[in-house]
Amino acid sequence: MQHYTADKYRAKTSVGYLVKRANALVIEGLEPALAEQGFTFTQWVVMMHVRDGLAPNAKDICVQLRHDSGAVTRILDQLEARALLVRERSLDDRREVKLRLTQAGHQMVESLIPTVVNKLNAVLIDFSSAEVTELTRLLNKFIAGLNSANSARPGEAA
Repeated sequence: MQHYTADKYRAKTSVGYLVKRANALVIEGLEPALAEQGFTFTQWVVMMHVRDGLAPNAKDICVQLRHDSGAVTRILDQLEARALLVRERSLDDRREVKLRLTQAGHQMVESLIPTVVNKLNAVLIDFSSAEVTELTRLLNKFIAGLNSANSARPGEAA
C-alpha cells in the first residue's frame, strides 16, 4: 500500500519529519536538565547505550548515533577522564576494544534516569497507558520497516 504520493507529499506531514522533529524536541527538553548534572545529551545517550548493551564498542556508537569516529572518541575520552567509562581490549581479539561503565558510571546513569523519566512523563501527560504502549509498538514497527528497507539491495523490494 502506498501511503504517500509525490503530488501530495509535504514535509510537515511526513513520518520522517515528525519523528525527527519529536527527537529534536526531546533533546531540547532534556539538555538543560542534564547540563545541570554536568552532562550533555550525547554523553547521556552513550552511557545508556553502553549500559543497556546497545553499543558495546565505539564503532557501534558511531553507527547508532550517526556520529563520526572523532566526535565519539572525544565523548569517550571525556567519560573516561571522569572515570565513568573504561575501554577494555578483548582477550580474544586485541583489535577489539569494548566499552564498559565503571561502578561510578553505573551510579551516575542511575542517578540521571529519574531526570529523564520525569521529562518524558511530563511530555506524555496527556497520553493514556494504552496510547504510550501503542506509540512504542508503532515506533518499533516503523524501525523494523526501516531496517528491512535499508538492508534490501538497491532495486529490490524490502
